[in-house]
Amino acid sequence: MTAVGPEPGLADRILGGWLGRIAGNMLGKPVEQGEVWTRERIDRYLRRADALPLTDYLPGPLSESEGLDLRPEWRSCVRGRIHGSCRDDDIDYAILGLDLLETHGFAFTTEQVGDLWLLRLPYLQTFTAERAAYRNLANGLKPPLTATYDNPYQEWIGALIRADVHGWTSPGAPRRAAALARRDAVLSHTGNGVYGAMWAAALISAAFTAPTVRHAVDEALTVIPASSRLARTVRRVASLHEAGLTWEDTLTTLTEETAGLGWIHTVPNAAVLTAGLLYGDGGFTRTIALTVRGGLDTDSNGATAGSVAGVLCGASAVPAQWKDPLQDTVRSAVFGFDGVRISELAERTLRLAQVG
Repeated sequence: MTAVGPEPGLADRILGGWLGRIAGNMLGKPVEQGEVWTRERIDRYLRRADALPLTDYLPGPLSESEGLDLRPEWRSCVRGRIHGSCRDDDIDYAILGLDLLETHGFAFTTEQVGDLWLLRLPYLQTFTAERAAYRNLANGLKPPLTATYDNPYQEWIGALIRADVHGWTSPGAPRRAAALARRDAVLSHTGNGVYGAMWAAALISAAFTAPTVRHAVDEALTVIPASSRLARTVRRVASLHEAGLTWEDTLTTLTEETAGLGWIHTVPNAAVLTAGLLYGDGGFTRTIALTVRGGLDTDSNGATAGSVAGVLCGASAVPAQWKDPLQDTVRSAVFGFDGVRISELAERTLRLAQVG
């Protein structure tokens, strides 16, 4: 009979969320270019390096030519070369969200989100919808025009990657988490872009109390319109998983059904993320490994999958090969936060969760 340890407490789960987000982001960073690093190519890379099944950070390239196709950040994101986390927008926005809640509280407005971006976040460290919204803010536009004016990225994944802090500070309250994430998301996104943020925040919130990852996925679906393409896609992944299809066949099916949306669009990335969560079945390593191997926006998906898995298992159950190389340190472009301790971020998040 296997001994079962105590349920992780709130502090351990929140730290697990931060560690999971950062580790998952670092795992996916070297292959973050969906049109180049397809699911098949990622697995070929891993197979050549004798790194399947994937149980640690990506191995470095075996040749100089192979390294040319990796993101330049690979030099600080692969096995044996990680000394603290590298800077990335997927982590910057989690930090910025924490700063938002500490500065303005849970009654923050969308306008205050924009003001904080201008104050704390360098323009050149924003991308796609966030850069369009930033430019609109600098030109004097107000929400919701900041999301809709000259912004072709309104349903891309940017708002989803900003949602974690709203889940971490609303443990077991997915509707509250979704409402907070929506207020943030409408600065830069519309439609499925906003639904993606609401869904991710609810998913992370539900992970604090859900008995299984499937329960968290199902609960998160209740906060977005059932007829939305995002909801239909998540349900489709869940139904294929329940029917017993392999992870590979499920993703092949969803790749065909979401063709044409692009590798940074919220919907196909939610399919990869949902598949990673369900087939990972709550295991930290398997969840982030499958999610990153699924391709598309690998660092963003790995980060969100790691956040969910980290909350489910708690920091104490995150394997050492993922958390030890991070050295409890975060690099960030957010003014005033570069070099901050991961443990400090988690402690500050815990205080907000207790107040909230």
